[in-house]
Amino acid sequence: MSATQLAALARTSEPGTVLRRFLALDAVVTGTNALAYLAASGPLGRLFGVDSALLIALGIFLAVYAAGVGLLASRARPAAFPVRVVIESNFAWAALSLPALAVWLSPTTAGAVWTVVQALTVAGFAALQHLALKSRQAISD
Repeated sequence: MSATQLAALARTSEPGTVLRRFLALDAVVTGTNALAYLAASGPLGRLFGVDSALLIALGIFLAVYAAGVGLLASRARPAAFPVRVVIESNFAWAALSLPALAVWLSPTTAGAVWTVVQALTVAGFAALQHLALKSRQAISD
């Protein structure tokens, strides 16, 4: 993806703002997911075929993670190292989601589809954040 395409997607050509917008979007989506897991762990657990206790634990983890990513997005110029931690964490989440389906979880069809969609979404955030960080660093050099 070119810098122009990235800027068009973020609706700004300022590399720092592009990065902050993708971090903020990640925080909002992750936070929404966390709230859903916490507020509706029973119904979602039945729909996805997973234990509601797992969804509560994931909801707590995701809420804390979303708050951290949101705090990072609120910085005028997020430091590169914590942004890399977010990127690597997102890639790790996406990569571990697929073995989780095969080894640890026995979800319903809806749960399996949700897990794959979630993994692809998180990988997409990681890729966009990586490109935005790279673009910002290219301008700084």
